[in-house]
Amino acid sequence: MSTVEAVRRFNRTWTQRTGALEESFLGLGLPLGAARLVFEVGVDGAAVGELRERLALDSGYLSRLLRDLESRGLATTVPDPADRRRRAVRLTPGGEALLRRLDARSDDLAARLVSPLTDRQRARLEEALSTAELLVRAATVDLREVDPGGALATTAVGHYLAELAQRFPGGFDPGTPPPLDTLTVATSDGVPVACGGVQSIGPDVDEVKRMWVDPTWRGAGLGSRLLRHLEDVVRGRGRGVVRLDTNGTLEEAIAMYERAGYRRIERYNDNPYAELFFEKTLS
Repeated sequence: MSTVEAVRRFNRTWTQRTGALEESFLGLGLPLGAARLVFEVGVDGAAVGELRERLALDSGYLSRLLRDLESRGLATTVPDPADRRRRAVRLTPGGEALLRRLDARSDDLAARLVSPLTDRQRARLEEALSTAELLVRAATVDLREVDPGGALATTAVGHYLAELAQRFPGGFDPGTPPPLDTLTVATSDGVPVACGGVQSIGPDVDEVKRMWVDPTWRGAGLGSRLLRHLEDVVRGRGRGVVRLDTNGTLEEAIAMYERAGYRRIERYNDNPYAELFFEKTLS
């Protein structure tokens, strides 16, 4: 069985057994799409733009779903208090009551699905589903170049700096690094989960900087995918050589660079935190 066949077979099995095909999902009087939107809005509400990005929905379809929820008295759309130019969705008391029923019935369905399984089978299922979810998410993240000074870049790089400060024995002080020429951020459900940038350091040489992958995403190949993407960025800039440096404590990053064909070279900069230096000639 091919990977495509396995995915399609699982999709048919899962949608049938979880009620996704029913007009009234879990007997709540709503189709799955509208019920999922209620769940995503949640008790704290959500901005319309965030919902669109998180659920990867077309603007027109999302608008129709919201109008349907409003007509049922389950939600309202109001100006976002944080930015009056944006709209936010809030559940009404009736919508919050529906959300509680949705959570309860979802829990009940999941419990009934696994009840015939032994403890060992449940453990296997938990491991398999966690792995499948991670790999599917890693395969479907959105890699995009963003403004290095924008909000999304600031959030992603902030995670990177925080991890270095935690992992380096003496902490980490980024100082005032030179601006990146380009920064790529990987997002899943609208949340940054990885980033990496490129800057020029010579006539035919670019340097990869600020490579970071969220710890919960490691082991799914996202770092390698991001590195390949950054190499394509370097090629697109007409450069033939890419370099990078790293600290010896970042063992998983070192292993990834070596698997990707980077060779160790002598020090090429004055970065006080760098202990290892790599270079790769791009084909």
